[in-house]
Amino acid sequence: MNEIYVHPTATVDDGAELGQGTKVWHYAHVRSKAILGKNVIVGKSSYIDEGVRIGNNVKIQNLVSVYHGVTVGNDVFIGPHVAFTNDLYPRAVGDWQIVSTTVEDGVSIGANATIICGTILKENCLIAAGSVVTRDVQPHALVAGNPARLKGWVCFCARKIADSDLPVGTHEIQCEYCERINSIHVS
Repeated sequence: MNEIYVHPTATVDDGAELGQGTKVWHYAHVRSKAILGKNVIVGKSSYIDEGVRIGNNVKIQNLVSVYHGVTVGNDVFIGPHVAFTNDLYPRAVGDWQIVSTTVEDGVSIGANATIICGTILKENCLIAAGSVVTRDVQPHALVAGNPARLKGWVCFCARKIADSDLPVGTHEIQCEYCERINSIHVS
């Protein structure tokens, strides 16, 4: 179970680092200097660019594009067809200016979401399917839409625990589903 598995149709370039238990599936491409932690799953036809850093226990679904400049923490879920950008002013010719993006521990990103570079997705936030994230997302926040806006607050288990109208301050909220107490900081 701790062996690295690379499907015969996948490409892992020389210089890429794969952690123990990592699996790279059909037609996926992991570029040189990419670092993937332990127990990472890279889904079919996904692309992990040069220099990308991915933590432990990360699940990257099919057809995900993770471009240079992105750092992903531990225990992150990235749904199918998610795309990260890495240049705020892209052109086909000329210099690229890579702008970094950070995905902190425990984040979940729904299918078809687009994450605009320069943002920080803070711990345990949930990005709804189809959302376009254009600015930082607070810890435990549930965001949705284009552009993504706050819709509520989620537990560590990703279930919604409060609406978006919590007053400023710190709130201790127990999840009805898993019974975990979550500390939500509203600023």
